[in-house]
Amino acid sequence: MPKFTKPVTAMALVLAAFAGSAQAEYPEKPVEFVVPWPPGDLEDVLTRMIAEDFSEAYGVPTAVVNKPGGGGGPFPGAIEVANAPADGYTIGSFIIAIPVVGPQLGIPELNPDPFVPLGNFLTYPFVIAASADAPYDDMAGLAAYAQENDLALGHFGAPLVPTQVTFGLASEMGFAFASDAAFDALDCNTLASGDVDVINTTLQLILPCLDDVKVLASIGSERINLTPDTPTVAELAPDLDVSLWNGLFVHADTPQDVQDKIIAVAEKTMMSDRAQALAAETGASIYWQPAAEVVMQIEKDIATMAVIEAMLAE
Repeated sequence: MPKFTKPVTAMALVLAAFAGSAQAEYPEKPVEFVVPWPPGDLEDVLTRMIAEDFSEAYGVPTAVVNKPGGGGGPFPGAIEVANAPADGYTIGSFIIAIPVVGPQLGIPELNPDPFVPLGNFLTYPFVIAASADAPYDDMAGLAAYAQENDLALGHFGAPLVPTQVTFGLASEMGFAFASDAAFDALDCNTLASGDVDVINTTLQLILPCLDDVKVLASIGSERINLTPDTPTVAELAPDLDVSLWNGLFVHADTPQDVQDKIIAVAEKTMMSDRAQALAAETGASIYWQPAAEVVMQIEKDIATMAVIEAMLAE
């Protein structure tokens, strides 16, 4: 038996070295980017840019997979990423709600938070809007009208940050929506159909009919360049100052060298001419915020959401 020890040990070392080498070759098979919304909005467009650049940089196929939640917001898509192997082959393109709200909802796969950020790349131009023929022109008019009339709000999900901010703003202005409903998409057709009176949505989704809607407020701390006369929610209610961002996330156990390879491509994509041209066209803020700063941003946003939750509980 002893005479076989050295060859076997040598073979084991060779195999171990080969396995380590193979692991270092990431990526060596198709990579999937999960967007938990229908196609067409800014996070989808930008994620597709990243996927294209990733494929070109590393020579592997990539796919952007849209996983709308059917009224469940982005959480079903996030669960899919949480359940995937922590190997960098399944990457989530997530809004603020995934790390800020997700762990609070009692979803086992999201509590504790299973993800780490790679970086944020988008702040949505998010708005509260109504039809052009609505009998009010701003939030003050909406508040006055709601005192005598029932109004329905359309949103992407009741627990999500923009919906909570909208509820909080209504509370601050002394009214409440009579009803609300969740949609996978909130666009020109949503208002034209009359299904709801007011929507909170990204400006991108109503750009085709911007002349036919009234933008009552934007959510965030800075006015949108395409609607410069529209006040922000933060101007109307400073305690509701929260930005609606989107970033790339992977499972927390994903090796750092794998994370670094994804980050290298995504950061370059966001600084590209085509991404910055999209920012100018849509009023979005497109950038790259490093992971360490995202962690601090998440902590700040969790604190802000706690303030809003206490406000709505009164």
